[in-house]
Amino acid sequence: MSDFVIPPAALPSLPVAGDSRRFPVRRIYCVGRNYADHAREMGHDPDREPPFFFSKPADTLLAGDADLPYPPQTGDLHFEAELVVALGAGGTDIAPDDAQGLIWGYATGNDFTRRDLQAAAKKAGRPWDLAKGFDLSAACGLLDPVGQTGPLNAGRIALSVDGALRQEADLSQMIWPVADVIAHLSQSVRLQPGDLIFTGTPAGVGAVTRGQAVTVEIEGLTPLVTRIV
Repeated sequence: MSDFVIPPAALPSLPVAGDSRRFPVRRIYCVGRNYADHAREMGHDPDREPPFFFSKPADTLLAGDADLPYPPQTGDLHFEAELVVALGAGGTDIAPDDAQGLIWGYATGNDFTRRDLQAAAKKAGRPWDLAKGFDLSAACGLLDPVGQTGPLNAGRIALSVDGALRQEADLSQMIWPVADVIAHLSQSVRLQPGDLIFTGTPAGVGAVTRGQAVTVEIEGLTPLVTRIV
């Protein structure tokens, strides 16, 4: 006998490198403007802003190299290459020195954005949840366990569209390193096992359209390929 009046939704999850088991996803948090050049290209001063966060629903996850149907209500779908951190433990008011011990693994990610909807919402002073949290907007590749990768505080991050390089930076160029991101976020919410954190994108974000393939590469991790259909 079921305890639910309707069937519960499936639990979002990620494939794990070298393991038939999957990583269950609880929440998806994202850091805004965490690379100085990207902050400037979006019209902001990176030297004056503490980290800020927004969320995507867990069921917006686009796991592995799955295709992304071009979303409705936009003519300006943007890519944003990001390092994704998967937490195996959580807590509140976490010290930066303790943050590394919470990380279960890392993945390449792409924070797809309906940029025209975001711009309109910003201009009207309204929330831009639907610009970021639409269906399948959180693309995330194969999860590599931290025991295999070690801490990722530096290394090349790059994105190409149909083989043409569009974004390139080093993880060491983050304004707020991963440990600081986790520490800051834990001051606002209780982090839990299964949480994902998209840690920000470098400069060079831009539009992508149907028929194109977007590849995200991060040194030491499995690449992510998303085809727009």
